[in-house]
Amino acid sequence: MSSIWHSRLHLSIFGQSHSPAIGMTLDGIPAGESIDMDELHAFMARRAPGRFPWSTSRKEDDIPEFLSGIVNGKTCGAPITAIIRNGNTRSGDYSNIIDIPRPGHADYTAHIKYGGYQDVSGGGHFSGRLTAAMCIAGGICLQILSRHGITIGAHISCINGIFDEFFDPVNVNAATLRSLHKMDFPVLYSGDDEVMIKAIQAAKNNGDSVGGSIECAAVGLPPGLGDPIFDGMENRI
Repeated sequence: MSSIWHSRLHLSIFGQSHSPAIGMTLDGIPAGESIDMDELHAFMARRAPGRFPWSTSRKEDDIPEFLSGIVNGKTCGAPITAIIRNGNTRSGDYSNIIDIPRPGHADYTAHIKYGGYQDVSGGGHFSGRLTAAMCIAGGICLQILSRHGITIGAHISCINGIFDEFFDPVNVNAATLRSLHKMDFPVLYSGDDEVMIKAIQAAKNNGDSVGGSIECAAVGLPPGLGDPIFDGMENRI
C-alpha cells in the first residue's frame, strides 16, 4: 500500500489507528516560510474526532508535535516531520475482526493483501485516523498558499441524498471559501446543515451510517497551471 505522494512536494504518512502515534513527513517546502501554530491547531481541531454528536465517538486532541523542519516558527529547509500521539484507543474492541470483517471497511482487503499480518485494531494503517496526518501537511500548505493569494475551501454538497447549493462555477470568491473555514458543519445554504445532521443522527441511532460528498474550489491560481497531456489538473484528479 503506497503511503507516499510525490510531485513538487513529497508527503509520506505513517502509523496505525491504535499505534503509539501517527505522523507525516513533508519534504520540498522552501526555507523561511512562517508557520502560525495557533492557526494550524485551529485547522486541526476542525477534523479532530469526538467534538460533535455527528462525528466519531473517539476523542483525540490531534495536536501535532514537530520533530524536525521548523525552527522558531519558520521552515528551515529540512523535511518537516510531525507526529500526533494516539490516546483514546480500545484495541480489544476489534479482536473479532480477524474472523468477522466489517462491511464498508478495508478489513477483508487488508487481510488478503497482508496475509493476516495486518494490524486489525481500528483498521490499522487503513483507518481514516491517518487523515489527521495528512491534515498537518494540508494546514501548512494552506498557510503558504494564502500568502500567495490562493484560497481553497470546501463544503458538504450532499449527505444521504440531501443536497446543499453548489458553487457558482463562474463566480467563486475567496470570501466565501474563507467563511467555510469557520463553520463546524460547512454548507453554503444555512438550514441545510440541520437537515443533514438530523439524517446522520437518525442513521447513527439505528446503528447505520450515511454516505456523502463534498465540493471543493480554489481561487487565485496562476494561469497556465498544469501541463498537457499527462500532467494536467484533470488528468491528475
